[in-house]
Amino acid sequence: MADADLVFTGGPVFTADAVRSRATSVAVRGGRIVAVGGDEVRELVGARTEVVDLAGRMLLPGFQDAHVHPVWGGLDLMRCDLSEFASEPEYLARIGEYASDHADDEWVLGGGWSMSAFPGGTPTAAALDRVVPDRPAFLPNRDGHGAWVNSVALRLAGIDRDTPDPADGRIERDADGEPSGTLHEGAMSLVNRLLPETTVDELTEALLIGQRYLHSYGVTAWQDAIVGSYGDAGDPGPAYLQAAASGRLTGRVVGALWWDRTRGLEQIPELVEKRERYRGGRFAATSIKIMQDGVAENFTASMLEPYCDGHGHFTDNSGISFVPPAILNEAAPQLDALGFQLHFHAIGDRAVRECLDAVEHAIARNGRNDHRHHIAHIQVVHPEDIPRFRELGVVANMQSLWAALEPQMVELTLPFLGSPRDAWQYPFGDLLRSGAVLAAGSDWSVSTPDPLAAIHVAVNRIAAPGHEEGEFEAFLPEQAIDLGTSLTAYTAGSAFVNHLDETGTVEVGRLADLVVLDRDPFAGPAAEIGATRVLQTFVEGERVYAASDA
Repeated sequence: MADADLVFTGGPVFTADAVRSRATSVAVRGGRIVAVGGDEVRELVGARTEVVDLAGRMLLPGFQDAHVHPVWGGLDLMRCDLSEFASEPEYLARIGEYASDHADDEWVLGGGWSMSAFPGGTPTAAALDRVVPDRPAFLPNRDGHGAWVNSVALRLAGIDRDTPDPADGRIERDADGEPSGTLHEGAMSLVNRLLPETTVDELTEALLIGQRYLHSYGVTAWQDAIVGSYGDAGDPGPAYLQAAASGRLTGRVVGALWWDRTRGLEQIPELVEKRERYRGGRFAATSIKIMQDGVAENFTASMLEPYCDGHGHFTDNSGISFVPPAILNEAAPQLDALGFQLHFHAIGDRAVRECLDAVEHAIARNGRNDHRHHIAHIQVVHPEDIPRFRELGVVANMQSLWAALEPQMVELTLPFLGSPRDAWQYPFGDLLRSGAVLAAGSDWSVSTPDPLAAIHVAVNRIAAPGHEEGEFEAFLPEQAIDLGTSLTAYTAGSAFVNHLDETGTVEVGRLADLVVLDRDPFAGPAAEIGATRVLQTFVEGERVYAASDA
């Protein structure tokens, strides 16, 4: 056999194959894995072979993020990025500094603030006016389901006490009924339709920044969870095509085309056309993103029972189902018949059920297929719906970083869910025991794209080191999953969702998308999993990231 281009040796290999077989050496030639085993693999080392001495550190398949927004994340890093801060004074200081440094910009744009930093999760225009009094500001929060705007932006958009709430959102108001400065869900569009257009070159720059950031966390492939016009970012599709055409797209990307929830079935031919156009290099837009509801913190996640008032009494609000079930139950079979994968956003138990029902309708009309539909977020799942994931072949797409107690959960979620619904959150253990396929993602820029921080929470149900916001006990520890299962979800599971069947495991013949960690996380205590770092990242045997101490 010819010499290898690259050999990893001297450390444990997590293969993520069906039996999680153990190895200590891997050889790569021509971008593919040609040998997996022990010391005998060193026989493939020749004069031109690069040898990576693992020195006891772990090699594993590249992580794959099954739900992420790297272009938005890159734009946040280019604009007024608030993600590193945690309080109103810190946010205002950063915004004021940014506004001063970008005095010629027509708008102050950015985002990444945490709802838990403000009473009720709703910052005010009056506070923002203190640092940006002279021009409009539009700053979405970390989850992208709300935005902080100043008084100039409200005036430009014509939003006042007489402006009605849109059907898919809400204008936060003060005691006198005046808009207070927070726009929820569809109400954001009242302002962001006025924003200056983000150019394709700017989006491409943001994509490349986001790609570098993902590679630094060992992510070699992902599903971009919104490819289309949404919010203030612009459509990422042309940026992916531009990066692919120039050879700069090193990650493997599935694009989830945005289902416009303000329209109906008439948009399907446009999505088919866009699928054909949005294809090039390592990018293909073969999925459809349907955002079925909002988020629990602003009471727009769709619930089977109404929210509580914080004192154990039901209100008259059970959230918003953005796509009416009658339309969803017709759209799903039509899209399924056209070969699209369905990628649902569902936070509340009613939204989860509606998405499962839609897939059931698709199966009833079209029969079973291999499209690998998946539901992301799955925060609140009614126990009766747990077995339906396996029965319907729907993948459970976990954002496990969120399955921990922290201020937003304690202050803005638990009091308003009430019992027993508060114990139905992020039921990864029950889904695993029911036989569901698990995939994993981060939803960055909503939260960190670090897979190991998320895996730490999946195993411990406690925030990872460096991500704690206070001291809390484990959150529903009976829903924890083991380290091997969580690693597999973030590699082979997400590769399954992405139809990237030549990746996701370390096996002969697979593409050499690989990651070197700074340790073997199985060898230490579970409480230290989140401290694990990525040292090197490879795509088809080419190094796309190396830490300074690699």
